[in-house]
Amino acid sequence: MKDRKLLNIELGRISAEQYRAAEPSGIEVILDNVRSAHNVGSIFRSADAFRIDRIWLCGITPAPPSAEIHKTALGAEDSVRWERCANAADAVRALQEQGFCVLAVEQTENSVKLGDFAAQSGRKYALVFGNEVDGVSQEVVDRCDGALEIPQYGTKHSLNVSVCAGIVLWQINNLNSKRYENR
Repeated sequence: MKDRKLLNIELGRISAEQYRAAEPSGIEVILDNVRSAHNVGSIFRSADAFRIDRIWLCGITPAPPSAEIHKTALGAEDSVRWERCANAADAVRALQEQGFCVLAVEQTENSVKLGDFAAQSGRKYALVFGNEVDGVSQEVVDRCDGALEIPQYGTKHSLNVSVCAGIVLWQINNLNSKRYENR
């Protein structure tokens, strides 16, 4: 059985303007000292795919405009809102004051396995992703409302931050009560 690949114009995607005008998903991302512009661009692209409301670029995290971010974001840096913040702890505090449940994506003593996480309908969530080598800083973990962990079964102790973000955003999107079917 042959299966024809869909053309981009057949996918029914919204425009960047429609994305920005859409009802908020209630999901935001905080990047805690992510150093690679390519990782940042990839996270922008995943955030666009799952219609994340905003990315907070904290500490040394590169920000648009950037040719390196654009190379992997493919324009998603123009649809997904973003904000600079001096440090992730301040972003965590700001979002908690706005009613978000802020979760570090990190291996901690009490982290919840991603598959066991039960998102509460209507609740706003912010997810913190950390530096490629050091992960989410302990200061930021201490300020978060909890931690999520992706179970891993190989010899390595971590995933690339952009891969991790894609997995977690997909799972949170599936758990979120809002659905975005464009077809």
